[in-house]
This record gives sequence, structure tokens and C-alpha cells, in this order.
Amino acid sequence: MTDPMRAALPLQSPARRIRCYLTARDTGARLTEQPALTPQAGESGLPTVIVNTRRAFQAIEGFGGAFTESAAVAWLALGTAQRQQVLEACFDRASGHGYSLCRVHIGSCDFSLGNYAHVEAPDDMALASFSIDRDRRALLPFIRAAQRVAGQPIKLLASPWSPPAWMKTTGRMNDGGKLRPECRRAWARCYVRFIESYEAEGVPIWGVSVQNEPMATQRWDWCLYTAEEERDFVRDFLGPELEAAGLGRVRIVIWDHNRDLMVERANAVYSDPVASRYVWGTGFHWYGEDHFDHVQQVHDAWPDKQLLFTEGCQEGGPHHGSWELGERYARSMINDLNRWTVGWIDWNLLLDHQGGPNHVGNFCSAPIHTNEASDGFSLQSSYYYLGHFARFVRPGTRRLLCAASRQDIEATAFRNVDGSSAVVLLNRTGESRRLTLRVDDAVSETELPPRSIASYVVQDGAGTAPR
Repeated sequence: MTDPMRAALPLQSPARRIRCYLTARDTGARLTEQPALTPQAGESGLPTVIVNTRRAFQAIEGFGGAFTESAAVAWLALGTAQRQQVLEACFDRASGHGYSLCRVHIGSCDFSLGNYAHVEAPDDMALASFSIDRDRRALLPFIRAAQRVAGQPIKLLASPWSPPAWMKTTGRMNDGGKLRPECRRAWARCYVRFIESYEAEGVPIWGVSVQNEPMATQRWDWCLYTAEEERDFVRDFLGPELEAAGLGRVRIVIWDHNRDLMVERANAVYSDPVASRYVWGTGFHWYGEDHFDHVQQVHDAWPDKQLLFTEGCQEGGPHHGSWELGERYARSMINDLNRWTVGWIDWNLLLDHQGGPNHVGNFCSAPIHTNEASDGFSLQSSYYYLGHFARFVRPGTRRLLCAASRQDIEATAFRNVDGSSAVVLLNRTGESRRLTLRVDDAVSETELPPRSIASYVVQDGAGTAPR
């Protein structure tokens, strides 16, 4: 049988080595290193993936997932050894994914044990009752433990699902409503207090989004903003309050919802020069239709603004053992990154066996699920597919010019800060695909098994693979 990642010809250039890492449905390969590829002379006539390391584009901020109360509770329910293993699987740069960019909710979300706000006292415009005591029970210990394994602070995007009930037109956190106009300044100051409180706990906040899914109608925590309302809140309240508190370094992300309406939202906010000045970029999710072209359109229209994938998961339960999970992740990541996205944040880092806990029964999949009966955990295909990016595409990496001659081979490539290059190829078909990988003038032959993903690390000289 042919080795799925074999070198076609003997080594011709000792200065360049291509390391190969494979995950394939029908084999035991799970981020498994394969025999190295070596350059060959001439073309083989096979379909080609071409990479030009001299044509570089956006710098990558990182990859990761979300610290939710549900994820923290699932993690704390594990034994001590299993907790450490989960942390290492996600955050250790040597043995795990080395996540560096994550998300956390401000107040409750659906993946909380129930509704809560950081200012519970009604009409407390002065925020005298502000408290993060709820976060100290599970969320903050989880984040700090992850930081210790990572060996450094993790970039955290903080997102609210709903203002406190008393700040909303409905008087409820669930089932919709809007922010009361007279509460806008107090709500903006809540972001400031949250950032300051987290940083006092040793957990710095990298950025904030204005509102999770501001056009969604859900049965859990949410709040509606029109494009104009989000623009005005950023321009008149959130941006000025952050600056006044000396937190102008904290990035503001708008939209934080699906790709379908991201162009409309960006147009409304960025067309206002004052509002635009405060905004770092546009966040988006993958639910609904793909609309990858909208990601490109936002970049083309506002190339000085950043693009960030802020949430995605498989809805409708845990989907244990599904291979389609990983393929959905990889397809989205390749398409988003090739359209100028600078970071990609999964939803829950882990969940229990049911895909929860979730206080409204909105169970979903995660890359890691715990098994309460065995005090263990399992890794989903999404975990491995995420690793093909997070392990080899490190913060500061720049995307490279990369194209495949076959449509059924999906490809992207990057240049790491250590000088190595990483090429990620996805084969979602049920057949093997033999192809030529050309990186600059180095040509190698490789084979992608059915339903597989491969990362190729191209090293000059004695460099080591980025981990």
C-alpha cells in the first residue's frame, strides 16, 4: 500500500525539508507526523498546489475557543489529572494546540448555568453593586489555569449577550428587548468595570465586541441593536468611556454575528468617521449560509479594518464521532483566512457528554466532551482539524499566496515568524488525491487520503516546526 504522505523521489536539496502531519477519517492518523517529503526535479503532471512565500498578506492574531461558564463547570467536574490533560491539549505549545486567542462572556450567555448580570441592583446607574463574584467560582479559575499552561496571558475577546434586565426595554435578559437609551452610558461603563475587574484578577482583556448576535431572536440572553444603534453606542458611549478610562488599547469589534449581513453592518458603522475611529474590526459567525464573499467584500471596502471569526459550533447536540464536524471547521477556516480574517475563535472549549450544561437546553458540540461516568474526556474530529491550523500557524504568521489547481483540494499557506512555512490542505472527497506541492522552486509529490487534512511545514536548513 502506498504511504499516504510519502516522498516521491530521493532527497535532492538538503537545505529544505518538508514535515507532514496528517489526520484522516479511515486511518489511525490524528495529527500524526508522516515521513518527510523531499524536493524532486521537474513536474509530475499531477494537480498542483502552488505557494509563493514572497507574496504575504495579513498577520494572524491566533486561534482558540471560548471560556464559558458551562465549559468551566465541565472542566472542574473532571479529576485533577484529567483537568491538566485538557488544558495541555488546548494551551500547551509543545504537546497541544497552543491556543492564544479566546473569548469570554460578559454576564450570562446560553452556556451559563442561569441568567446573571454583574450589576443586579435595579436602577444602579452608578454601578455601586458591580461584582464579578460569579466569575470567580468557575470562569476565572479556568482562565488562570489555562494561562499557566500557555505560559503567558491569552488574548481574550469579551462579549455581552445581554445587559442587566433592568437596563432593557423588556425588563428581561432572555427573549429579546433593547438597551434603554437612558442606560447607554451606564452600560458602556460596565465594559470598563469588567475589564478593570478582570485585569485585577490577572486576566487582561484584549478586545470587546459590542453585542453577541445583535440581530438574533433567541430564547436565551440577547439584545437587539440596529446598525445605527450599534454605531451610535460605539461613537457616543463605548469608545469614549474606554478612552476616558485609559483603555483605548482595548479593541472594539462590531457585528459579532453571521456573515450574511456583515457588509450592511460594517457599512453603517465605518461610514461614520467618528464611530469608525474607535473600531478595530468586524467579528462574524458561521451560522446560516456561508457567504464567504461577504468577508472579502468587507476587506476590500475597508482594508484598514480587521476581520475576526468570533464563534462557530455544530448546533443540535454533541454529535459524538461525527467526521463532518472537523470538515466544517477546516472548510470555514480556509475560506475565512484566505479572505483576510486574522483570527479564528471556536465556541465552547469543552462541554459535557450532552453538549451542555445549557440553561435553555441549547445543546451543541465542542471539540472536547467530558464523560462523567468515566471521569474522562473524548476528542472530536473538530479538535484535530483545529489543530492543523493552531499548531502550525502561530501568532504573527502572515498568510501567503496559495492556490490549488483542483477545486476539490482546499488550500491555504502561511509564513511563520521563525522563517518556516505552513501549508494546510483539505480533501473532503471520498477518494485519494495525488498532487504536486510547489513551494517557491521546491517541488514535492504527496497524496491526500479520502476525508483528510494535512499540514506541511517547510523548513529551511535546521529550523524546527512551529508548535
